[in-house]
Amino acid sequence: MNVSVLGYGRWGSFLAWYMNSIGHHVTLYGRKSSDNFAQLVKTRQNSYVKLDPAIRLVSELDEALKNQYIFISINSQNLRMLMQEISKYDLKDKTIVLCMKGIEEYSGKRLTEVAAEYVENINSVAIWVGPGHIQDFVTGIPNCMLVDAYNDSLKKELAQLLNSRLIRIYIGTDVIGNEIGAAAKNAYGIAAGMLDALGYGSLKGAMIVRSAVEVSRLVESLGGSIRSVYGLCFLGECETTFFSKYSNNRLFGENFINGIETNKLCEGIYTVKALCRLAETSGIEMPICQSLNDILQKKIEAQTAFSNLFLRSMKEEF
Repeated sequence: MNVSVLGYGRWGSFLAWYMNSIGHHVTLYGRKSSDNFAQLVKTRQNSYVKLDPAIRLVSELDEALKNQYIFISINSQNLRMLMQEISKYDLKDKTIVLCMKGIEEYSGKRLTEVAAEYVENINSVAIWVGPGHIQDFVTGIPNCMLVDAYNDSLKKELAQLLNSRLIRIYIGTDVIGNEIGAAAKNAYGIAAGMLDALGYGSLKGAMIVRSAVEVSRLVESLGGSIRSVYGLCFLGECETTFFSKYSNNRLFGENFINGIETNKLCEGIYTVKALCRLAETSGIEMPICQSLNDILQKKIEAQTAFSNLFLRSMKEEF
């Protein structure tokens, strides 16, 4: 298929590399004003991948939007701005695949909800989420991911087009649950990094289980399926976020405790605020998420916050 990837960062450049490797014709878009994109055009490589000469690198949005399949991989908080820009073009018969994991901070909207405001038909929008780090993929270490959409034929089509020996593609059945779960793991990944820095790494197992309970309550309140949280979108992603040295979110949490500034994109910072807002609106209790938000807002010290979680009243496991 003829595909375009909007966004040339870590994940966007990998998507271009991956889809080219499985035989698709790929166009990678970056803004003309970006020095980083200019460097990528010049060298055709970054810290993660070396791009095949067959991959077209363009800085004209109209060129990128000529292809039928548009994969978007940018900071989730910038999606609305990009959708406003590309909605000026004819998106009829185009498929938009969102490859980011986040929730719009100020509105609490899922990314498909944001995209839906700028396309004629929500059935043309899909998501691609799941565990896996580029540093593993490029060395041939396989993993599983999933695609989901409100259009059954679209997600099945994408699964067939994206499946390979490197990435096994599963077909999701719950857009709400898969979006919320994939975004939420970024937030809890920050907490996992904090535990590492505090020397409480052994508590990450308990955090995975309890955070899944919190997220499943929220997903259910929003109309999604609890089952999704216990699949690839959340629990599956927790392994690559809570325990991997490659996780930006885990690293941010560790650096936050150690007083080290992190200059890499950390989606969880925005997601934790959105999750707390959604929990309050839905009347859902999410104590780990709220404690994390308090730490990040510097309302309470991390050690105190985590200690308070253990001092909460006794309760049954679920």
